[in-house]
This record gives sequence, structure tokens and C-alpha cells, in this order.
Amino acid sequence: MRAAVVHAFDQPLRVEDVAKPEPESGQVVVKVEACGLCHTDIHAAHGDWPVRPQPPFIPGHEGVGLVERLGTGVKGLSEGDRVAVPWLGWACGACELCASGWETLCPNARYTGYTVNGGFADYVVAESSFVGRVPDAVDPLDAAPLTCAGVTTYKAVKVSGARSSDLVAVFGIGGLGHLAVQYARIAGATVAAVDLIDAKLEVAKRLGASYTVNSARQDPAAELQALGGADVAIVLAASPRAYEQAFACLRPNGTLVGVGLPADNTMRLPIFETVLRGIKIVGSLVGTRVDLKETFELHADGRTEIVRETRRLEQVNESITEVVQGEIEARIVFDLRN
Repeated sequence: MRAAVVHAFDQPLRVEDVAKPEPESGQVVVKVEACGLCHTDIHAAHGDWPVRPQPPFIPGHEGVGLVERLGTGVKGLSEGDRVAVPWLGWACGACELCASGWETLCPNARYTGYTVNGGFADYVVAESSFVGRVPDAVDPLDAAPLTCAGVTTYKAVKVSGARSSDLVAVFGIGGLGHLAVQYARIAGATVAAVDLIDAKLEVAKRLGASYTVNSARQDPAAELQALGGADVAIVLAASPRAYEQAFACLRPNGTLVGVGLPADNTMRLPIFETVLRGIKIVGSLVGTRVDLKETFELHADGRTEIVRETRRLEQVNESITEVVQGEIEARIVFDLRN
């Protein structure tokens, strides 16, 4: 089968023929129809993070496709079912975190496209209990970004506690950010979008942002404090500077939700302002299987829109360059159906 493989962190991915995976007990083989390109895939391919994947590996954690083959013991799925293969490839289900609804933080978790092979391939093997069913009303090219960008920002808005009276600032309007704007609006909040690129801010405005701030020309903290300060700031940009700006834009008792993971792992945090203004800082890592189900339901109900461009898998390296250089409004999705 065809797959885009990382052989070394300082080399481009190679699209090559590799062995088709076989399912073990409890697993399914999925014929991939579409897979989104997330910035996490780029970090994985470049070995940017402190805990690196081990080459050779196949990235991709927004894979969507049809179940082709069932391993022994699989229940609740049939051949031909359309499913999503998300970042959370497996969790133990037995630890305290799993038992309390925080399976995404399981210390024994396996991550698709990082610790196990992902969806930049014609076929991917997945744990049957961790795939998500894709409703018939959802196009697989839309379902792919929802599988990570969607569920991640949906959960971040949930974690933030955003309410209808709140001002939510979204830092980084791209594959994740354009969806965060929509989920904050679904929660009833007023949204301010912050980015360096005017075209992305225009997308945010079209999707419901009431305010836009170009941080290349404007001071986000000054602009948002002039509005009374943000109740919530969700940081999707992979930049410590964005985190620091987001902190400065908060009003007293505000909440900073961290999602973006920059290669530079450190930000400056003022202790006095944090304590004296009652600022809360929360990390949010993707979402659970229930969150993914709700994300798909919202889209099937017509309440979200995916801004995407399609590419062939053979264009993976050019696509990575486009994303890194900020040339893509939101999401690239690889169409693997031909």
C-alpha cells in the first residue's frame, strides 16, 4: 500500500509502498478516504517535541475511512462502516484518569501517527473501541479535520467554561482556530480573533468573530483590554509569545486555555498578576470519544463549517511547507480515494 513515511527528522517524508497492516484481536483495518494535515504531524515529522516518535513511522491522526476488515473479538462495528481514527489511539481504561473521564491523559495512552502508525496511508489499523463513527450526513473530507482540529477546540471551549456573557479571545486562526471561533459562538460567547495574517482574520470574521486583531500591527492586550478584557483566551498558535499576549489580554478571574504546543517549551509567566488578578491557566489535550461524537453531531446538524483545501498524498512535503509558511487559510486534507 501507499504511505507517507518519516525515515529521519531532517529529511522529507517519502511516499512509498509498505506492507498493508493486519488486524490483531480487537482491531480493525480501515481503508483511508481522507486524512487532514495537522501541525502536530509536522512537529512529529521534524522531531520538534521533547518526547519524539521513533522513525520510521507514518504520521496522520485525522484519518477517516471505511472499515475493511475486523480482527477477532470486535463488537459493534461492521465492514463498510465509516469511522474516524483520532489522535487518542488507545487508553488503558483502568487507571484513575480513564475511570474519571480523562482518558486523554492516560499515562499508558498510544497516539495515532506518533507512537503507532497513522492515516497518511491507504490503510491504517486501529483499536476498534477507539475509532469514532462518522454520521452519514458528514462528508469524509469534513470529518477528517473534525477528528482532531474539531474535537480539540470543542473540548478547549468546554474546558474554558465559556458562557453566553463572555468575551473569548482565540489566538491563532488556522485549522484549529477557525473551528474554535465557531464552538465559542455555539456556546453563546462573543469572539475576538487574533492572528498575524489578515486573510485568516477575514475567515474568522465570516465565521462569527465580532472583533479581529492583527498582532503583527496591533497590541492584542491593549485592543482586548479596551473591550474590558477577555474572560477566556484560547491559545492555538504554536508560539510562547502568543501565550504571553493571551495572558495579558485577560480580565480579572479570566482563564487561559493552552492548546498549541510550540517547539520552544517555555513562556514567561508573571506571578503577581496571576495571583492578584485570580487568573486560571488550564491545559487542554484533544478530546474523549464522547467529545468526538458530539463534534460530529454538531457538524451533521449544520452548525459548523470546515474551511479546507484538498491535496494528493504525493504532495505531502509541499503541503507541509505551505502550512509552515502560513499560506493555508485553515486545513489541508489529503484525499486518498484515488
